Amino acid sequence: MSGSHGFSVSGYGPERSWLSRVTARDGLLRRLDWPILLSALALSLIGAVLVYSATRNRTELTGGDPYNFLFRHLLNTGIGIVLMIGTIWLGHRNLRTAVPILYGVSVFLVLLVLTPLGATINGAHAWIVIGGGFTLQPSEFVKVTIILGMAMLLAARVDAGDRAHPGHRTVVQALGLAVIPIVIVLLMPDLGSVMVMAMIVLGVLLASGASNRWVFGLLGTGALGAIAVWQLNVLDEYQINRFAAFANPELDPAGVGYNTNQARIAIGSGGLSGMGLFKGSQTTGQFVPEQQTDFVFTVAGEELGFVGAGLILVLLGVLLWRACRIARETTELYGTIVAAGIIAWFAFQSFENIGMTLGIMPVAGLPLPFVSYGGSAMFAVWVAVGLLQSIRVQRPLSA
Repeated sequence: MSGSHGFSVSGYGPERSWLSRVTARDGLLRRLDWPILLSALALSLIGAVLVYSATRNRTELTGGDPYNFLFRHLLNTGIGIVLMIGTIWLGHRNLRTAVPILYGVSVFLVLLVLTPLGATINGAHAWIVIGGGFTLQPSEFVKVTIILGMAMLLAARVDAGDRAHPGHRTVVQALGLAVIPIVIVLLMPDLGSVMVMAMIVLGVLLASGASNRWVFGLLGTGALGAIAVWQLNVLDEYQINRFAAFANPELDPAGVGYNTNQARIAIGSGGLSGMGLFKGSQTTGQFVPEQQTDFVFTVAGEELGFVGAGLILVLLGVLLWRACRIARETTELYGTIVAAGIIAWFAFQSFENIGMTLGIMPVAGLPLPFVSYGGSAMFAVWVAVGLLQSIRVQRPLSA
């Protein structure tokens, strides 16, 4: 018979141990996508070293403990891996039935940010203060629930064999599901997360087989929405300044253009092999703000050079390549859509984060997946890895 979590256990007698079942040819460990798992783990460990380098001398952040952020980053990674294992165990198909609950909880949490429980960090009112020095950024988990919710709606009738492609009514319902949390996040305002969510929606629609008119319509609506946001003064002053600094890199290098200017100096000084771990002058001198989070890539560029920064790009590339294979090889549209949404999320957020350090994208306050310090972001990306692994584990062996 078939195991409830997607891998066959046929032919195993009661004398076979649990280890034998998971290591067999059709067992769980053999069916995991190890390149994705090892790439994500390597990125998280590299991030731990970079976060330590960026924070070890910043006593105002560490409280005098140079290992504070290192230990917390490793703890976040460990919790993320546990969440990944739990996601694999539950399975993306079982989570499909729980999507309404997960979606409702995530929307409730982002609404809490707009109450007195919400906190402003680095100019963005996007966190909930839990206590004990811990905060929660609900928008990170909304990315997951948007993917699962839209996939559930768009694939329901297709996977049931009733239709070849999602109908227009289904697409409207899926877009409505995504718009609600996106609008709430925009009101915070957290423009970086909104940009990622918009790319997720686009990737999901492309993977679903929906009419191209919806894709082009979404692009046009996005352009009009961006103009409206600008004209209606929805953005805070610091966000407007970020776009101004992107449009004119020479604008106020000691003010609004300071972050990107110092980031380019740090990366440019690394050369081919870098200045050496813990020896970067920009990093040691604390010239780059938020270097453990949004600008962690500058530590790699300065201290590890083109080689070290290139390694991060290669690991991200391997992860995205394997995710594309999972999306292509799964036999159900639901799994394809979920994988495609994760690909769009990781690809755009990585491009935006690295691009803003190089000056080719505006500063949007987005972490580099797996590498940047941050609990909510780390938990969310490892849950996404768990979803990818579940899709791979539960596909037929012949796929």
